[in-house]
Amino acid sequence: MLLQVEHLFQRISRLLGRLLALVFLLMTVNIFYDVVMRYFFHNSSVAMQEMEWHLFSIVILFGVSVALMEEGHVRVDFLYDRFSIRKKAVVNMIGTVFFLLPLACLIFFGSFGFVMDSYSMNEISENPGGLSYRWLIKAMIPLAFGILILSAIAYTLKNFNLYRQAGSSDGQKQLNVSLEENQ
Repeated sequence: MLLQVEHLFQRISRLLGRLLALVFLLMTVNIFYDVVMRYFFHNSSVAMQEMEWHLFSIVILFGVSVALMEEGHVRVDFLYDRFSIRKKAVVNMIGTVFFLLPLACLIFFGSFGFVMDSYSMNEISENPGGLSYRWLIKAMIPLAFGILILSAIAYTLKNFNLYRQAGSSDGQKQLNVSLEENQ
């Protein structure tokens, strides 16, 4: 049962990663268009420039969840690499439960007022020709951190499964198969 839940979260993470790749591609096209217009046609758009950092924000905000599930996040490897699978799982669970989850919850719950203020005043760009509906990009903050909280729970579950499997002889076989699937 726990393995099925873990695999569900991994599939969701991979889907989110593919969507972010499309957003990144869209951002690249946007930047290319903006550069061509600015340097070859001496025509620049404030809205296009703002769209660049909006798309970049989306990639970074949601990319954290994908990086966590795909083990692409930064850690101090010179110690971690020497640990057994069970010790690595314990370190990952402690770090996630005591550091990542509290910070993610703090930002998740703290950002609702920030978004509601922006929505209630119908905040727009302060630049002439900028984008309207600034609350939309600000709404990505609680959404991204909500997904990060779910990813952190899934990551903890993944490491709990690794811990359990590394401790049993039958689990070692499943662990080897699971590690091969993830690579």
